[in-house]
Amino acid sequence: MENCRLAEPGEFTKLAFQNGKINLLKAESIADLISSETEIQRQQAIKIMNGKSADQFNFLREKLLKILSHVEAKIDFPDEDLPNDILKEIKKSSDDVLKNIEKILNDQKVGERIREGFKIAILGPTNAGKSSLLNHLSNRDVAIVSEIAGTTRDVIETHLNIDGYPVIVSDTAGIRESKNEIEKKGIKLSLNRAEEADLKLVVVDAKNLDFTDVLKGLLDQNAILVINKSDLLEGDIDPEIKKLNHVLISIKENLNIDELILKIKNNLKNKFITSDDILITRERHRQHLEQCLEHLKNFNKKNEVEDFDKAAEDLRLATRHLGMIVGKVDVEEILGSIFNDFCIGK
Repeated sequence: MENCRLAEPGEFTKLAFQNGKINLLKAESIADLISSETEIQRQQAIKIMNGKSADQFNFLREKLLKILSHVEAKIDFPDEDLPNDILKEIKKSSDDVLKNIEKILNDQKVGERIREGFKIAILGPTNAGKSSLLNHLSNRDVAIVSEIAGTTRDVIETHLNIDGYPVIVSDTAGIRESKNEIEKKGIKLSLNRAEEADLKLVVVDAKNLDFTDVLKGLLDQNAILVINKSDLLEGDIDPEIKKLNHVLISIKENLNIDELILKIKNNLKNKFITSDDILITRERHRQHLEQCLEHLKNFNKKNEVEDFDKAAEDLRLATRHLGMIVGKVDVEEILGSIFNDFCIGK
């Protein structure tokens, strides 16, 4: 039809935002709702859409604006002494906002974990059964399984839904001494992925339980030792190894896989617990809150020494960063990246 065109990605939501019908957090939560794959992701998107997060950020921003008006009054009328109760109020209000933001930031990244997925890395020596475990968990052949040691050279990722929890499982290159340059790079990628993971599944062969220093280093409180090929075990395992957080499995014989999944689920439950309505769901929010906190700390220092001009500028910047979260300022440069994630129209 003449004068008609297809809507661009996120166009309807973008127009609603630009016309003041919704704030930026609500726009983002609509995108999150569209792309949610698990129940916990859907619930979080709806929680943000309900507006409590936006209300809290707006409330904190209004508090800062009120402090700013007092500080600017002091700048405009330097000869007039501000009443003591107002000076006390400035200090109390800025401390309140500071503590509030620190509390929101100290969230173990629950919101981002829910939105992006809980990261599990499968690690261990070559030929221990890492790729077979990934295939078993995802019920499809996503990784090449071979008798040849060192088949996985790159990191293979698959997105799973474990009892409503979004999970990204990475199968990594086998960790061993290698002279092959490509394999060495794969092993380096494996160790990098181990650092980023929320949970590590360290898979070893039941017949070969000699741990290298690298493997020992992976077995921390965020790791489960998965002893595979237990069907080939003739005796009992070493009592020292029994003390570790471990599970004996056999992928070939389908033994104890349920026990491993239960251990993973218990770990997930602890990581997804939140009692707060205020959730940071994107790195963008976290960065703005961290910047706001930094400027607030600078404001407090300058305010103490009565350097009101510079203190006011820090306060303006702190207010601006809070506003950027809900879209209270000119945010044209960040709109594109947010609305482009939408499917056509919406």
